[in-house]
Amino acid sequence: MNIDALTDHQRLADLIRDNIRTVPDFPRPGIAFLDLCPVFSQPALLGALAGAMSDAFAGAFDRVLAIEARGFVVGTAVACHAGRPLVLARKSGKLPGPVDSVRYDLEYGSAELQVQRDVLRPGERVIVVDDVLATGGTMAAADELVRRSGAAVAGYAVVVTIPGLGGEGRLGPAKVFSVLPTGN
Repeated sequence: MNIDALTDHQRLADLIRDNIRTVPDFPRPGIAFLDLCPVFSQPALLGALAGAMSDAFAGAFDRVLAIEARGFVVGTAVACHAGRPLVLARKSGKLPGPVDSVRYDLEYGSAELQVQRDVLRPGERVIVVDDVLATGGTMAAADELVRRSGAAVAGYAVVVTIPGLGGEGRLGPAKVFSVLPTGN
């Protein structure tokens, strides 16, 4: 795949859409899981995705906060593309040292998100990166963790937004950038 062919946003969205697999009834009945592994397996496509996300917030962020687990892939690529530090938001019990935690609800359960206390600094501008935006619960939890540190959310970047679940409306005034804003 030629990276030059991926500079147009609509072309990038089409290529990503064509490479997402939908897995019905995973992780439980009634959930349609969006498998982005085929996107992640193509370096040029992942690089173009990272460039689009980074460019959407050009000059407006100091750090990238990536949400476990698939957000780590995208967030790492964005941080590398932008030359900005990466912060990992992990599930409970996976980070050493003092952490801040937020409990939140998912569309199929609940979870807890944590960041180490010393990784975000007051006044920093942070973009929160994940793979999919559904109800916005995970992103809202990440927002709370960023605010507790004294930093500010400059925006949210996702590969795909699932329509009809209210995720974007839950995130407040910060910009939400989605390569596929209407789902698969």
